[in-house]
Amino acid sequence: MSEKILTLTVNPALDRIVTVDRLVFEDRAYIESTTEMAGGRGINAARVLVNFGVETVAVTTSGRETGRKMEELLQKDTFEKDVVKIRNTIRTNLTISDRQGLSIKLNEIGPSISKLEQKRIAQAVEKRLPEASWLMVCGSLPPDIDLHFYSKLLKLAAKHKVQTLLDTDGDPLLHAMEGGPTIVKPNQSEAERLLNTALITRTQLIDAVQKIKSLGAKSVVLSLGSRGVIAATFTEGIVEVIPPAIDAVCPIGAGDAMSAAIVWSLSKGNSFSESLRWGVAAGTASSKLPGITMANLEQTKEIYPHTQITKVVV
Repeated sequence: MSEKILTLTVNPALDRIVTVDRLVFEDRAYIESTTEMAGGRGINAARVLVNFGVETVAVTTSGRETGRKMEELLQKDTFEKDVVKIRNTIRTNLTISDRQGLSIKLNEIGPSISKLEQKRIAQAVEKRLPEASWLMVCGSLPPDIDLHFYSKLLKLAAKHKVQTLLDTDGDPLLHAMEGGPTIVKPNQSEAERLLNTALITRTQLIDAVQKIKSLGAKSVVLSLGSRGVIAATFTEGIVEVIPPAIDAVCPIGAGDAMSAAIVWSLSKGNSFSESLRWGVAAGTASSKLPGITMANLEQTKEIYPHTQITKVVV
């Protein structure tokens, strides 16, 4: 039986993407197009994994009218879905981007999820763990949810010998570190919030990945957008991957593509360094595409040879 990759999105959204001619402060912009899609970090990651030819199950929540609309849009996606119904309506997120690559993201916080609903989400994940090789725990937690929710799921996955990637922010990130994720993948802003410090120099970024690793993760991948990644790995020390220079069209979702490609590569038995290069290539390839469009394997393969990896001597 082929092993599946599970993604979890506790706080999905109906993503509304508005493209305008130009974003300028205190001046009008003209709307060129509006699209809607089912959104959330784990859902985005599942799209990439399926594009890369991996059997994927996306576990997510859905509630009320917005949830029904999101589920309708999800039907276009070919990955397997496990939808846990909740009583409250899921959120709508608004992204406004222009042709110059500037974008504004306005996210709702998300619905209140009851203790019973939290238990049902955990059960949906646990039921799938025996058939999985990886669990990707992605995105924010809605308000009022148990801050140790992610940590419990990570420990559950470890019991089933399932590897985990954690991609979240704020208190859920801090508390989830107790669960000992295989990989934690903060971006620069998330790392600064976690460590409560500004990260400006390369030395500070290198220190940051070591500090975050000491909080409980086996490996830390610090995503730096167009500057690539610095990672503290459990097998190869500290490494840096730099992408080629490109004209970015829309960087939103590039981080999700990166997470998915790293897990895809590791699940195939590749080294951590190689997997980081695939991750950076997928993120870079996705940034070249309009809207929240994820790169496929062919587009990622075009970028991969142009990524540069160096070992960081500490």
